[in-house]
Amino acid sequence: MRTRLTYLLIALCLTAESFAAEYIGRVVDDKGAPISYATVYMADNPVIGTATGNNGLFRLETDLPIFSELIVSFIGYEKQILLLSELHSDTTTIVLKEQPIHLEEVVIAAKPGKQKNKRKRMQELLAAVYQQMQTDFPLTVTGYRIVSDVRMDAEDEPWGMEQMIAHVVVLPQQGPIVKDQRTGKRGTTPTDEVQFAGEHCKRFFDASIRSLADNIYAGNDLEAIHPQMRKAATAIDSGVVVHKTLWSMGNIVYDFANTMKDVSHWQVGSENEGETVLTYTENQNIMGIFIYRMKRHYILRSDDLRVLRFAERAHIELNIPFGHKVKPHEMQMLNLLNMGEKQIEQYRIRKVHGDISLNTIYQERGEHLYPLEKNLKADATIIGKRKDPKPNGHGTIESKDTIPLKIRATQRVTTLQTKDVQPLTPKQITKRVPRTIVPIY
Repeated sequence: MRTRLTYLLIALCLTAESFAAEYIGRVVDDKGAPISYATVYMADNPVIGTATGNNGLFRLETDLPIFSELIVSFIGYEKQILLLSELHSDTTTIVLKEQPIHLEEVVIAAKPGKQKNKRKRMQELLAAVYQQMQTDFPLTVTGYRIVSDVRMDAEDEPWGMEQMIAHVVVLPQQGPIVKDQRTGKRGTTPTDEVQFAGEHCKRFFDASIRSLADNIYAGNDLEAIHPQMRKAATAIDSGVVVHKTLWSMGNIVYDFANTMKDVSHWQVGSENEGETVLTYTENQNIMGIFIYRMKRHYILRSDDLRVLRFAERAHIELNIPFGHKVKPHEMQMLNLLNMGEKQIEQYRIRKVHGDISLNTIYQERGEHLYPLEKNLKADATIIGKRKDPKPNGHGTIESKDTIPLKIRATQRVTTLQTKDVQPLTPKQITKRVPRTIVPIY
């Protein structure tokens, strides 16, 4: 029988756990170098969180129980999960390791084989992989809760990061009708509609450049520029559009179905024991105005051809002789920069060149596959001209401007729902997302 003293001790413990406590930690890489802008948040409630400063240090205050799980993550690194109780009174060092898929090129070692019937064997392999994809990726409505980190760099130094906690619903759709080059039959290819509702947004800034944060609230004037944007799903807020766009990139089944018809673009290789790399390559050069080079790597489990990971690399060059005036619906990504909407609307792009890398890691749930994590790296330069008002207020001055656009992003699934998922309502999609500014030191 429990005594009154036992119940009193239990009550004291429960009460103590409800008090807010401060936890301190330091995040470093496997070489001991501090990692700045690593995000630290509670697994069950990602709204509670912070980011590391230039010295890798973070401070987190919460009244959650000490057995609650804490997630520490950074773009291009494996996330770490630990309990609050593991953060001791002294500063705890947390080491992050690089992801199994690096953001650099995947090395492919070509398999030896005879040239005879090579085309036929490739057709058979692609057909088998596509058949496995149709089994692995279900045509059912799926719900995700994600934490999406987008970091902006200027002159090779991070100056700020935005974290969006969001609810995503993926609605499978039937894509356009295509002709199977092998059988001559026509059919549709699966694609997705992505519904995206931001729950909360945090912007982390170095305290020394805190003033910049006041100038880049995303979406404040979108309605004034283009009233219809208020009605468009997820377009009320440019930050939401950025995070949704990143999640929507890399529709693996749709892309595969539309590229498997020409086997000359495909190569098969071996990455390591038990895994096979299938690579698609495409190059385009339209009169030097549009240059595009792309590689997609499908890392497959060799025994059943199930996709384990996916990586895409693209290089783009755009040279517009007379420039292209930016339209309202094209300015969401630029709005993350320190430019006002009116400045962006007057911007005329002349050249764009950049490199984009995208990695996706999948999780197995029963007989199906679902995204677990996405990493993106984009290094681009935009060269154009913009018009600014003259100092005397009469007329405008046209000036050349170069915008380095460097983005690092990671999106991690915290909750996956596969049954009884309901599509989002227009009200859920179009609500304005609460935003907070979090200085880091």
